[in-house]
Amino acid sequence: MSDTTRAAKAALAVTESLALPAHDAIVIQDSNRLTLRLAPCDTLARVAPPGHEAASFEVELTQRLTEVGCPVGALEPRADARVYTHDGFAVTLWTYYEPVAHHVSPADYAETLEHLHAGMREVDVPSPRFIDRIAEAEEVVVNPKLSPGLADTDRSFLGGRLAGLSQAIKKRGAAEQMLHGEPHPGNVLGTQNGLLFIDLETTCRGPVEFDLAHVPQAVCEHYPNIDQELLDDCRPLVLAMVAAWRWKRGDRFPNGRFFGEELLRALRNGPPWPTLDIVNAGVGLSENQPN
Repeated sequence: MSDTTRAAKAALAVTESLALPAHDAIVIQDSNRLTLRLAPCDTLARVAPPGHEAASFEVELTQRLTEVGCPVGALEPRADARVYTHDGFAVTLWTYYEPVAHHVSPADYAETLEHLHAGMREVDVPSPRFIDRIAEAEEVVVNPKLSPGLADTDRSFLGGRLAGLSQAIKKRGAAEQMLHGEPHPGNVLGTQNGLLFIDLETTCRGPVEFDLAHVPQAVCEHYPNIDQELLDDCRPLVLAMVAAWRWKRGDRFPNGRFFGEELLRALRNGPPWPTLDIVNAGVGLSENQPN
């Protein structure tokens, strides 16, 4: 039995234990986490492999952000706000939102992100700093056991970019606050309730420009009071970090290796730096693919 099949069965077993009618599991996203729409109860399930400790953090943070009115995808109201385990998988249950097919305007995107950032300043939940996430990416790059497919020349280049950009940003001493961590288009839902951000397991503390480095350029043009020089440093940093994840052993991102090669190419080409949505389009991925 494949891991995907086992994960889907785990999600169905959890909903059955809660007396939620679920007989079918429709795969929405099969990447480093499996996202399922469970029917007919219309519940969204996210299923992670064993040892996925970020799930409980995401549940707690979502509760707190919902309480202060942040634009985030809500937990399933018919279930307890917790991480369920079955067959070794970590299962969390969320509200399913019927997608609204319309173009997301850059102005609305920027306004919703600004609203999220404002709400995040009101909650106090321990979270890592963005520097910690950079260190995780560096560890993937420098350790051949974690990234066996990365060529030595690419390993040296990517490690140098991560270290240099990290130092340059730290020297700026910019103000830090809680951030989404990866607010790219794949983590924004257009719903009848407006735009909502999802996938909060990457939340960290850092300058807002780190979040803005994940979004299309047109969105940044509508976000107020940006430090443009800091944003210019954060853009290649984000490209380098995402490249590191794509070379990590066990990464299941669709076309991940091809995407990683394209990111390395973009870093070598130098500025002007492409945004993630541009790189996605260049390798034939939907802008709604997660990074």
